[in-house]
Amino acid sequence: MSSPQSCTEDEAPDAQHAESTRGSKVTSERMALFSFCVLLAAAVIVIYRLSVENWLSRKNLQTLNEENAALRKTLTEVKSCSNKHLTCPEIPKVNINGPCGCDEGWEQHGGKCYYFSTNKSSWTESRDDCRAKGGDLVKIDNWCEQIFLKTRLNRKMDDFDDMFWIGLTDAVEEGRWLWLDGSPLNTSLSFWADHEPDNWTNENPDGEHCVRMGEEEGEEPLKTWYDMFCKAPNKSICEKWAKTD
Repeated sequence: MSSPQSCTEDEAPDAQHAESTRGSKVTSERMALFSFCVLLAAAVIVIYRLSVENWLSRKNLQTLNEENAALRKTLTEVKSCSNKHLTCPEIPKVNINGPCGCDEGWEQHGGKCYYFSTNKSSWTESRDDCRAKGGDLVKIDNWCEQIFLKTRLNRKMDDFDDMFWIGLTDAVEEGRWLWLDGSPLNTSLSFWADHEPDNWTNENPDGEHCVRMGEEEGEEPLKTWYDMFCKAPNKSICEKWAKTD
């Protein structure tokens, strides 16, 4: 007859084996759970990235569609204005076999190149910067050019007062507006906002003798010009001819 002690010793290896089996099973379950969590996290990251990329694509497409819609609306409004005729200059032929078009950072339209500077400076300093780049502050010659600039500024302005200098001034003689090439402003091709120019002297006693371009204000389309104190810091639009044959 076996003693109780010998019986316990015989069963000990089985108990140790059972405990080892349970520990191995728990470890395997933990590893499986960990692997599942890793795969789940990777899947979430992939789905998130795809969602963001898809959202950005839709956003860019939406922005382009809105800009095109705004441009079509503006063209329709301009054509419907009484005593106004939409005329565009002939676009020069670009030399496709050599250096042509616009320098890097400039945008081409109608045979000219435009640089939209986001650096804020006075009208004179902005002009000096344009000349250093081989151009000058923009002169707006026709409806097509005004439409192009207005459409581009819609995406570049942060708020109403975030405007751009253009090359128009009456610094030589009050009320006699001249472009930088010396030519007088054609009143049939002026785009003053309502109640502009007003030569407001509250901010500066010297008055407002330089012109900046911003958001539309008025019953007619494209009214985006505002006279301003020339030393006020603003962004600017430079212009020069595109390289052609």
